[in-house]
Amino acid sequence: MNLADLRRDYARAAFSEQDADADPFLQFTRWFDDARVAEVHEPNAMALATTTAYGAPSVRIVLLKEMAQGSFAFFTDLRSRKAQEIAATGQAALCFWWGELERQVRIAGTIAPVPREEAARYFVTRPLGSRIGAHASHQSSVLGSRAELEQRVEALSRTLGDDPPLPEHWGGYRVTPREFEFWQGRPNRLHDRVQYGCDAHGSWFRRRLSP
Repeated sequence: MNLADLRRDYARAAFSEQDADADPFLQFTRWFDDARVAEVHEPNAMALATTTAYGAPSVRIVLLKEMAQGSFAFFTDLRSRKAQEIAATGQAALCFWWGELERQVRIAGTIAPVPREEAARYFVTRPLGSRIGAHASHQSSVLGSRAELEQRVEALSRTLGDDPPLPEHWGGYRVTPREFEFWQGRPNRLHDRVQYGCDAHGSWFRRRLSP
């Protein structure tokens, strides 16, 4: 297989500064709704990039669970690698890819924990198995075997029952954007890229970037 031959041309739509809403959150909502209508598989899946205090990057897929208060929220184990890196820098970047629409959205900004009561409200909406799993798994730590994890889940299922409490080590984070970029695929790799930035007065401006 020649990887250089794996290519496709994008010609589904165009996107200009004039098309873009003045508010990047409203523009994001518009595109997110388009992705849901198009039945994109897990349109709320997003790549989350963080770095260590020394600048070593890491990235993984997490699920957007709320967009409110001018921020994007997700939930996770507070002992994980991502949590350690968030604590070290307070910075993060997100990337959404909606291939069916030939669209990408990049977001960069600051990140901070959500209040514990907010994490608790979300936790009770999770399926029971996921709530037990949050107790059983020490995310990102070395695990001896799959059987070890499954035995832990089984034991906790018996002791915690049908209403496991919010673990002390589990919560959420909010990314507050300082920059957005909306990318629309175009023919011949001449893609449309519209970037939003925030000025010193807290007002959003937008501009076109070269593809």
